[in-house]
Amino acid sequence: MADTTTPSTELLTLPVLPLPNGVVLPGMVLTIALESDEAKAAVEATGDDNRLLLVPRLDGRHAVVGTIATIESTGQLPSGVDALVVRAHERALLRTGVAGTGTVLWLQAEPVHPEVTDEARELGSELRAGFRELFEEIGGRRLAEILRGLDEPDALADAAGWWPDLSLERKIELLETVDVTERVRRVLSWVKEALAEHSLQEKIRAEVSDGLEKNQREFILRQQLAAIRKELGDSEGGDAAQGPDAYREKLAERDLPDDVRVAAEREIDKLERSSEQSPEHGWIITWLDTVLEIPWGNSSTDNLELSNARAVLDADHTGLEEVKDRIVEELAVRKLRAERAAEAAITADPDAEAPAPVRQGTILTLVGPPGVGKTSLGESIARALGRSFVRVALGGVRDEAEIRGHRRTYVGARPGRLVRAMTEAKTMNPVVLLDEIDKVGNDWRGDPSAALLEVLDPAQNHSFRDHYLEVDLDLSDVIFIATANQLDTIPGPLLDRMEIVSLDGYTEDEKVAIARDHLLARQLERAGIRPDEVTITEDALRRVVRAHTREAGVRSLERALAKVLRKVAAQVATNESEPVLVDEAKVAELLGRDRFHDTDIADRTSVPGVVTGLAVTGAGGDVLFVEATALPADKGDDERSDLLVTGQLGDVMKESARIALSYVRANREHLGIPEGADRRAVHVHFPAGATPKDGPSAGIAMSTALVSLFTGRPVKSTVAMTGEVTLQGHVLPIGGVKQKVMAAHRVGIREVILPLRNEPDIDDVPEAIRDDLEIHFAKTVDEVIGWALEPTPVADTVDQAAAA
Repeated sequence: MADTTTPSTELLTLPVLPLPNGVVLPGMVLTIALESDEAKAAVEATGDDNRLLLVPRLDGRHAVVGTIATIESTGQLPSGVDALVVRAHERALLRTGVAGTGTVLWLQAEPVHPEVTDEARELGSELRAGFRELFEEIGGRRLAEILRGLDEPDALADAAGWWPDLSLERKIELLETVDVTERVRRVLSWVKEALAEHSLQEKIRAEVSDGLEKNQREFILRQQLAAIRKELGDSEGGDAAQGPDAYREKLAERDLPDDVRVAAEREIDKLERSSEQSPEHGWIITWLDTVLEIPWGNSSTDNLELSNARAVLDADHTGLEEVKDRIVEELAVRKLRAERAAEAAITADPDAEAPAPVRQGTILTLVGPPGVGKTSLGESIARALGRSFVRVALGGVRDEAEIRGHRRTYVGARPGRLVRAMTEAKTMNPVVLLDEIDKVGNDWRGDPSAALLEVLDPAQNHSFRDHYLEVDLDLSDVIFIATANQLDTIPGPLLDRMEIVSLDGYTEDEKVAIARDHLLARQLERAGIRPDEVTITEDALRRVVRAHTREAGVRSLERALAKVLRKVAAQVATNESEPVLVDEAKVAELLGRDRFHDTDIADRTSVPGVVTGLAVTGAGGDVLFVEATALPADKGDDERSDLLVTGQLGDVMKESARIALSYVRANREHLGIPEGADRRAVHVHFPAGATPKDGPSAGIAMSTALVSLFTGRPVKSTVAMTGEVTLQGHVLPIGGVKQKVMAAHRVGIREVILPLRNEPDIDDVPEAIRDDLEIHFAKTVDEVIGWALEPTPVADTVDQAAAA
């Protein structure tokens, strides 16, 4: 409050009429609806002078200043609600409450009579002019009439209470500002702010109006220009090449499906009606260009010669007979169906044209470790068939729109990868390689694998609908080749739509042949060496395969050959006259010491309790060592606390260890274990602890390791095994037989123990490996022990067992 305020010493006790939705300022006469019991009670509590205290309320609190008003008349509104007409006289400072009866709030109020200064009168003159200009701008003729009868600056400032655009918060602020000079100054600042805002809005409105008029004018002129060009026969200049007529000509030249043609004509009609400055104009042109780039009706003719296809596949890849046979079978089916359909048509009508080839979707999934040639095999299949080849990389794709495309409403929308693949292939029947389909992710943007359900379903993909195109796209004649390293991460519904073909890796002889026939020539070219400048013997290649690589594929082998040839290139560059001979002895000089030794297994299994197991990983089959050792058992421990299992194992593998120990202890005498030897605490460990492991297939390996530990008989270094074990000692079948057997052969194992019920799976193993291995099929753990353990125990171990 300012110092010029002159409060009255008289305190008035008045009933309070709360105002929840408005503010009444001195000088105002208005109607108030009595909608609450509190308001009705306040009116009934007025005395003979009919005076009330009007107090606004905001956000649950009352203002600190109210308005003293008198009731002019009472009555009802047309809606039937009680109402009264009040006249506001002066401000009053709210003091303390007074006890009363009923729901009426009584307050002591102190009327205030602020002094009007000369500065206030000067500001009042400026405020009157500002009000007049503002009310003229907003069309407030009634507000302008109110100003005519107001001369004093305090009444002029309070007239802002009639201003409809003034917020409730500012009206309360105006009521609580008792000092006249400060009150006029605040209202004047609000008026100036409103005038500036109104001026800016008018400016924006004028600019928009001018822009619309300009666009309409340009549209009319362009239409007239197009008509003039048409009359002159000039269709080459300007934007005619992108106009509706140009697209209609392109549409007439193409053989499009009926629904696609209808959709394209509809978009051309929209293009004709839209302005070039409209964003939709560009969107329509982009959509039309995309649709017309798709090779509708263009299909390559399949080369159905089986001998040619087999020759192409054999020339590009060594081994992989299962995949090659599957492709040849597919060609044979297509050839027979085409020939039978043609014969049937000629028999029915000899003069009729030959029928169109029968469409038959093919979806193959090549599963195998890295480096076995899955991706390159897709290219070979396309070349054998005489089709276009397109690769779609799915590794790391997390957005469903990558498959189905974006909706056209989004800025930068474009079709999905399959539509772009068809455009790139320029035919409707390419070979599409869906690379790394097992590495497709999902997040809040969608699940791409769910979008692939329709793509990879022959019963649905004849009408695949991309979100961007919104027309049916026939994918039934496309050959889809998907690649994956493992099937565990592929969703079940998607896996159900695939035909799985396993590529389990290469034998040593196949790797040598691949290095000789394929890798060597490619690396010679990359190293800049002519074939007559270096000779690499087959024994040298075999040394590289055996001692420097140990993998299912051939990528490490190719890197090793690249390293050899780089060193040879250095020698050739310094002595160009003499060719370089790389034999088995030279490999050690060029690549250094051997990385892998066949003696590793013999060294590790020379003590009791160590067994060579077999496993399948994302990189193919591999050997898995199982180590068991005995610990002093603490007295009082129960049988469940004397087994420690380590190696980052899953729950299934831990349960297999407990099952193996329980079986061995239950059959101690039958297994030849000395009395008391099996009562010791046991620690079973799987090396390579950083690699997670799980599954039941190490059951017989753990059982054998425990029997070896308790009897002191070491496991034969030439034996590896895999199989699940039960509490009764039965050996149950497992998966991945081919990969495991090939891994055992790769590391020099000579005997492999498999479950009896896996005997049919051994036919999948290459014959050369089967002939080189002695394979045992076990039904019980007893048979496994008989084949795996040495007949004589190690003396030191027996003495330790006796001492324990």
